[in-house]
This record gives sequence, C-alpha cells and structure tokens, in this order.
Amino acid sequence: MLQLTAEPLTPEAFAAFGDVIDHRGAEYFMINSGRTRRYHDLAKVETLGEEARTLISLFVSQPVEMPLELTFLERHPLGSQAFVPLHGERFVVVVAPAGDAIDPAQVRAFVTDGRQGVNYHAGTWHAIQSVLESEGEFLVVDRGGAGHNCDEYPLPIRVTLA
Repeated sequence: MLQLTAEPLTPEAFAAFGDVIDHRGAEYFMINSGRTRRYHDLAKVETLGEEARTLISLFVSQPVEMPLELTFLERHPLGSQAFVPLHGERFVVVVAPAGDAIDPAQVRAFVTDGRQGVNYHAGTWHAIQSVLESEGEFLVVDRGGAGHNCDEYPLPIRVTLA
C-alpha cells in the first residue's frame, strides 16, 4: 500500500496537477462602483471534446476518517474539475500526473487550509472528495457533454496528516 503524508497545499507544489483557487496574494481590480474586489481568472476551466459545456454544481460531502484509506484514483480526460469550499472546510487532495498509468512515486497528498480550492487539470488523477472535520459544501465547476469523461485506476493508498 502506498503511504503518503499530506503536505500543506501551495500553488507551487500543486502546479503540475492544476490550480490552487485562493485570492490571498492574487491581483484584483475594483468593480461594482468600487465596492467589490474582483480576483479575476484564478483557474483555467477546460472543457474538451464534442458538445462540451461548463457545469456549476454543489457537492455536499460527508467527512472522512484519518488515516484516509483509498482504493483508486480517478481522472476526467475531457475537462478540468474545480472544488471550492463554501464554509471554510479543510479537505485532503491526492493527485498524480496525467497519463495512462500512475507511477506511485509521483502520487502526492496535500491538505487545504479551508480557504483554498483546487482545479484539477484535464486528465490529472485525483482522489474522491475527502473533507475533514465536518460535512462540507463545495461549489464544483466541471465539464458536461458527450463522451466518456471518468476513468478509475486501482491503487491502494493510505494518507495521514503531518
């Protein structure tokens, strides 16, 4: 079984897998008569393939127990997938680079600080939603449309927190 310790999520450490969605430290411009800061274009939404369209959904996830025991990773080859916590929920992110197979040496685990979201690049392998302390509500932006857009890869993984 692959053993991972989740590290703090940073844009630099996560760059190979997708985008960290976090306004802290990002550039902004003022809108709405100067009452609103717009942190623009924090993640690249990808919708590839025929009849592709962008979906906005809400996920409500039950908390996982730690250590987190996983049996597979999944990927969405035709589009990115973003998860943004709505109420400060911390969650565990397990990822591996895009490709037909997963090299266990390249699997990484991260833990968010509750104010960060993630956007997985199209084809990036990732674990299922794994919210920590309590039920979590997430805004999810991903791809809808024709074509097969979910693959699973069997891989036993145990994740602990530092």
